[in-house]
Amino acid sequence: MTIVVGFIPNQYGRAALTAGISEARLRGLKLVVVNTSKGDSLADPLVASADVMEALEAELTTLETGYEIRQTDGAQSGGAGIAEQIVEIVRETDASLLVIGLRHRTTIGKLIMGSTAQTLLLDCPCPVLAVKAT
Repeated sequence: MTIVVGFIPNQYGRAALTAGISEARLRGLKLVVVNTSKGDSLADPLVASADVMEALEAELTTLETGYEIRQTDGAQSGGAGIAEQIVEIVRETDASLLVIGLRHRTTIGKLIMGSTAQTLLLDCPCPVLAVKAT
């Protein structure tokens, strides 16, 4: 079993990563960090750069329970969206928890949650921990 973290290179991804590391240590489970995109843009702010990925790798080397970092895109996954790619990895790794970061929304935004987060919350076969950035 694993803990899967949906990671994007910003404060929301950092909050998810911090919570995921804590959960992996607490449960003694391997951490799988997933950075993915739709794959439909040459410059996607959701895709972590090589420098960010190297820093992430260096940070996770201290995790005693083990880790894996995956970077995928929809073009490689037959056109799958971000949520579908993450759910597939959750299933493949038999995850016991998915950790995602959520951003603050306006009153109207709260009524219409982002499609990626909504799909993850509704379709994920394991519990989802949604954290917000401080």
